[in-house]
Amino acid sequence: MEKEVSTRVKLSIAAVGLLSFISILVETSMNVTFPTLTKDLSVSLGTVQWLTTGYLLLTTIIMSTTAYVLKKFAPLKIFSFAVIFCFIGSITCLVAPSFPVLLTGRLLQAISAGLSIPLMFNLIFVEVPSSKIGLYTGFASIIVSLAPALGPTYGGVVSGLWSWRAIFAGIAPLIVIVAILGWFTIRGTARGVEGINFDYFSVAGLAIIFSMILFTFDQAGSHGWFSSQFLIWSIITVVIFGIFAWYNSKTDRQLIDFSILKNHLLRLRLFSYFGLQFINIGLSFLLPIFAQTVLKLDTSHAGIMLLPGSLLGAAVGPIAGSIYDKKGATIPMMISGVLVTLGAGMFFIFSDHLSFVAIILLYSLLRIGFNFGFGTSLSDGSIQVQGSKKSDQNSLFSMMQQYAGSLGTNVLSVVISAVSITSNTKNNVINTLTGAKLDFALLTLLASLILISVIYAAVKYPQKSLD
Repeated sequence: MEKEVSTRVKLSIAAVGLLSFISILVETSMNVTFPTLTKDLSVSLGTVQWLTTGYLLLTTIIMSTTAYVLKKFAPLKIFSFAVIFCFIGSITCLVAPSFPVLLTGRLLQAISAGLSIPLMFNLIFVEVPSSKIGLYTGFASIIVSLAPALGPTYGGVVSGLWSWRAIFAGIAPLIVIVAILGWFTIRGTARGVEGINFDYFSVAGLAIIFSMILFTFDQAGSHGWFSSQFLIWSIITVVIFGIFAWYNSKTDRQLIDFSILKNHLLRLRLFSYFGLQFINIGLSFLLPIFAQTVLKLDTSHAGIMLLPGSLLGAAVGPIAGSIYDKKGATIPMMISGVLVTLGAGMFFIFSDHLSFVAIILLYSLLRIGFNFGFGTSLSDGSIQVQGSKKSDQNSLFSMMQQYAGSLGTNVLSVVISAVSITSNTKNNVINTLTGAKLDFALLTLLASLILISVIYAAVKYPQKSLD
């Protein structure tokens, strides 16, 4: 008889999922407020975008430790810690008088997200029977993917009614409710870390590498793609990455067991997962900026235009999970690759003629494709490893999912900045349109590579997920 998922387990997953949703929602809610924040806090767009980039970067670093943390501490302790940081961070942002204080609050919230998201997926992988992994992962993926898409809508509406501070005032009561729900439903004990030493050097190494990649792209935005600064920092980053790879291959201490990447299919699913989130978060940053600068829409309309696509995408998430449980990964992944490539390509082709309605339609198409592949990539990746290595796979995917968002925001922002400093015109509308067109071309290329990887996996590993 098929094992049923208890009400307690469902509520515990819901509690951690809602905490993750709140953390991620605020992540992109701030995007539509950037033009306002530059004036209110007297900072540049390049500086204010670190509210998103810095948040995602720290979330990535925290997630790199969760393979160890999930084994060391019981789920309820991790959840309680995440709730506290989320609440304190929200209050800090609500009363922030300056940019450094606001950024501090966002970084506190990043710690919460870095713990809650891997915990959510870990509860699913540990407490949900394998026959329902796809369905529950589909629901969890809705949280991870829908929250950043709804963020601009939420941020645009509440900031339009009051100010950007309303973003944080609105979530504070929800955090309290989620804390109560989680306290009474989350159970489980730590697996233990006997024989495992925490690798502080790897944490520092990943933090340096991830930061330097973002900093290197910032050099392109400040000085141009062919500048000596960009070239020098690119070389330094590659060298440091090589040193880290050498260290990881020699040390007995491992933050994450990267040997799981020897599984070829897992690597392909990780690439799809990373690429889809790069496109997802990148567009949630780019489209509101495009709408406000080029189309001259206000913050409310810039946010609302992403809502239909977000809701449609959310609706197909469980459908994709159900198809995966019954038929394997090939069908939902192929649908995802085709629709995302088509959507990104049409954004590029029609970039000069985009309107409010056109953005809604194209974004809806792309979001449907995104949700068909995002949860499926994670589900199919999870069954490629067994036992204690599942926490390594979970941490690796969660870490790269967050960094994909950080890198996507950073790169697409840098492309627009680089156009502005190299353009012969100082017209902000023209420069933003030109930069957006290049961004759409980049996203189309990435979507095409995802589709190629899906086709290759389908040929090389037919119905692997059902084996």
